[in-house]
Amino acid sequence: MPLAVHPPYQKYEVAVRRSPIDGYGVFCAQAIPSRRKIGEIRGEAIPIHEARRRALGLQRIMIVEVSERKAIDASRSTDPMRFTNHSCQPNARLQIRDGRIEFYSLRTIEPGEEITVNYGETHHEGRLACRCGAPNCIGRL
Repeated sequence: MPLAVHPPYQKYEVAVRRSPIDGYGVFCAQAIPSRRKIGEIRGEAIPIHEARRRALGLQRIMIVEVSERKAIDASRSTDPMRFTNHSCQPNARLQIRDGRIEFYSLRTIEPGEEITVNYGETHHEGRLACRCGAPNCIGRL
């Protein structure tokens, strides 16, 4: 059920709190049915070369490349979905649509459950240990 207190692109109520995976995470505050849009991340639009420069040496990267030429830096965003952690067995997926960073549930996500996505290829280039704890964990991001 969409909540009026959120921007129109945040469709379900979520909460940001400490995560057993890494740092902070985004947690479901209400049940989210399978295959539903959860929300989006907004941020500063920057060129890819600037995104890659900013990502150098960072352990927590809140930058998503949305095209071959443009990326979104969400490090200063107030959108809660920017805290979505990686899992090798995610319950949601990230989708780039018309330059927007959207999140969709892969299955029903229960209240209190951390919302996770598979980051796929990252700016970490295999240098960061994965701490998702999934049985099929790939070990590195």
